[in-house]
Amino acid sequence: MDFNGQRILPAIRNMKDFEKILKSDIEYFILLNSHIGQLKSISEYSKKANKKLLLHIDLIHGLKNDEYATQFVIQNIQPFGLISTRSQVITTAKKKGLLAIQRLFLLDSTALETSYKLFEKTQPDFIEVLPGLIPHMIKEVKETTRIPVLAGGLIRTKDDIENALNAGATAVTTSNYELWEEKI
Repeated sequence: MDFNGQRILPAIRNMKDFEKILKSDIEYFILLNSHIGQLKSISEYSKKANKKLLLHIDLIHGLKNDEYATQFVIQNIQPFGLISTRSQVITTAKKKGLLAIQRLFLLDSTALETSYKLFEKTQPDFIEVLPGLIPHMIKEVKETTRIPVLAGGLIRTKDDIENALNAGATAVTTSNYELWEEKI
């Protein structure tokens, strides 16, 4: 999976950003902050515009983060993929044939080692490394897990994008709309 060559995955936080995505040539995008009442229409508009919705399920207001919520989202919203820090969400997404992206916050060495053990069990399709500004950590995570990496968090410049990609990230996630259609 390489997102059809798309190297920047826009991470949208509001409906204005969603409208920009619908009008763009961008195929894949991430929905961050949303509430349960918006999901069905966002999904439907995305599909009509041939966009692939990657839903950050942990950030949906009004939805409990449990197995039932994950199943509800998969059955009723039908996103292209799910993003989560929770192993159960990743496992369920994979079982149901969705793209599964597990977030990794680079806090300290202990958290990193714990995450490596977790990834052995969940085997996500991608690991999103946050913050995505530490090239040697992007490289380490990719080499240690042998799972493709996305770099996200605090990506603010074209140089940040290039550094992450040069370190081995498949793509970069960013909410900075000025970077969404940057040619890399």
